[in-house]
Amino acid sequence: MPRAAVLGQPIAHSMSPILHTAGYKALGLDDWSYTRIEANAETLPDIVSGSEEDYRGFSVTMPGKFAAFSLASEITDRARLMGSANTLVRIEGGWRADNTDTEGVEGALTELLGRADNLRVRDSSTTQQRALLIGSGGTARPALWALAQRGIKNIDLLNRTDRRSELQHLTESLGQNITPVTYSDDIEKIAQRAEVIISTVPSPALEGHEKTLAHAPILDVIYDPWPTPLTVHAASDGYPTVGGHRMLAYQAFSQFEQFTGHEAPREAMFEALKVYMRDKNVNRLY
Repeated sequence: MPRAAVLGQPIAHSMSPILHTAGYKALGLDDWSYTRIEANAETLPDIVSGSEEDYRGFSVTMPGKFAAFSLASEITDRARLMGSANTLVRIEGGWRADNTDTEGVEGALTELLGRADNLRVRDSSTTQQRALLIGSGGTARPALWALAQRGIKNIDLLNRTDRRSELQHLTESLGQNITPVTYSDDIEKIAQRAEVIISTVPSPALEGHEKTLAHAPILDVIYDPWPTPLTVHAASDGYPTVGGHRMLAYQAFSQFEQFTGHEAPREAMFEALKVYMRDKNVNRLY
């Protein structure tokens, strides 16, 4: 019986099984199963290499994304560009590493900007194809990739200190121009000139700055707890917001397809996520 699993630590609250299992059910793949396996960067290589042949693939969350990248015998171009992998697919003689976080952010970003266009809250004459990216951690890399796919090459990078050097190789490869910004700058003015804002940091990191920053459509990669204070302020001013729930779903679609060889039933997977969040008393996924 074919199997897949998500590897990470902690892993008990991962929503990946909800998405993948809903996909199996929708397509009648009754022999497929998807589970959670506790794994850190040290234990992940042994878990993967020792897995039985019926494991077709693994989703990988932190802290194992760099370990997953290192153990692969084949690496996709986008995973190589990101320098990490959230997906391992069994191939002849080993594993292929991919990074579908890129598709996760791109899908959520496309959805957000589409809603912004429908609401007519963006003015290209003032935003100048510019984005504000908050944070430079692991999710910042796929965020930059997604912005580049949308043609957004001018990025204000907000951190407490100048950390653009950590992303320099990637931004040069993507042809992006990074302007470092700290909280001592006029971040309200910087937010106002952005076409879109992507926050990749935990909500407490923005405490006291949420209202100042909420001046554009916002993609906040956080999904628990949801909504975040930043998105609440943005929504109250009429800006569309999208959360990490949607990003998680979009990155899962490509994983599902690589594991099973079937096109992901997106609506069924979205619906399963919606039901799960509703049961957690979260009525708003955007």
